[in-house]
Amino acid sequence: MPIGASRDASGAGRRIRLGMVGGGEGAFIGAVHRIAARLDDHYVLVAGALSSEPGKALRSAEAIGLPRAYPDYRTMAREEGARADGIEAVAIVTPNDQHAPAAEAFLRAGIHVICDKPVTTTLADARRLKALVQETGRLFAVTHNYTGYPMVRHARQLVREGALGDVRVVQVEYAQDWLTERLEATGQKQAAWRTDPKRSGAGGCIGDIGTHAFNLLNYVTGLKTVELAAELSTFVAGRALDDNVQVMLRLANGARGSLWASQVAPGNENGLRLRVYGNRGGLEWAQEHPNQLRHAPFGEPVRTVARGTAAVLSDGQRVTRLPSGHPEGYLEAFATLYAEIAQAIRAVRAGQAVPAGVDFPTIADGIEGLAFIEAALRSSDEGGRWVRL
Repeated sequence: MPIGASRDASGAGRRIRLGMVGGGEGAFIGAVHRIAARLDDHYVLVAGALSSEPGKALRSAEAIGLPRAYPDYRTMAREEGARADGIEAVAIVTPNDQHAPAAEAFLRAGIHVICDKPVTTTLADARRLKALVQETGRLFAVTHNYTGYPMVRHARQLVREGALGDVRVVQVEYAQDWLTERLEATGQKQAAWRTDPKRSGAGGCIGDIGTHAFNLLNYVTGLKTVELAAELSTFVAGRALDDNVQVMLRLANGARGSLWASQVAPGNENGLRLRVYGNRGGLEWAQEHPNQLRHAPFGEPVRTVARGTAAVLSDGQRVTRLPSGHPEGYLEAFATLYAEIAQAIRAVRAGQAVPAGVDFPTIADGIEGLAFIEAALRSSDEGGRWVRL
């Protein structure tokens, strides 16, 4: 079923009952998830525990007209799991330290999980979640939303079909400037929890945006990183976690890569950029200009491929909603993941295999992200030595 396909009359395609944990007053990403889930009409949001503070949770639910509001996620998981009309999936959009316990509660209640990254604060917790996913048979999706862009899907297909030849060099960067000063000291909510080791985990910038860059590199190239050497820096005085990350990578096929992530780079808003070079050509994609991809076959003129045109390969066409010249962006990419997850949930609902081509990050990708964080921290702590993942 393509993106945005209509529901059928049999019930197999009816809207998926969705719940949410986190995403209440003062949150940014909760609203993004709610918009993304609604965009293709696959879900209906019916329940939530929108804050760790019971009063705020109930008040936030009332503000968005949520039918069933809960004071905490444990009560929500228990009661929704017991209802005949309970939620089928839950979106977990809390700070990182709540991901694992909330996911565990809903998996044990028989509910599919859609979780923000990183999935946990430690690799050990991520592995325990994977075992629980296997035990319960529930779906576990991770919202590495940049994999939902049509031109990222096009890039991946170019690599997979050999248009670049053997991949030799990969460069990925994710640059922001919003933490150039000590914003967390002002009480700003998003900065406060992201720079707090108790809530964010041991990685700051590397966990928040470095994992997105790492996931994008893995997704497009299809290659695993086998070793890395990292330097994590904290430039802002008084900050408890890293705010700049530089990593060298050795990939499984012998290719070499580099990853730079920074939240203290003035002039950068959301500068995620990927470059991949092989012996037959190269490509470049930037998230701030997501509807175009630069493809440079070796020895031929460089071409810019635009989303929605006949030049886009099938993987990109399948997740395109609008004709060329009508830009699609961040919300649509997020919605692509929700639409792909919906197809998987409907297949499970009907006792069928997930359709071929349905593609979204899973708990396995979450584990890779935590392995990357922990290896980079270890390397940096040991003077930047090479560390195996």
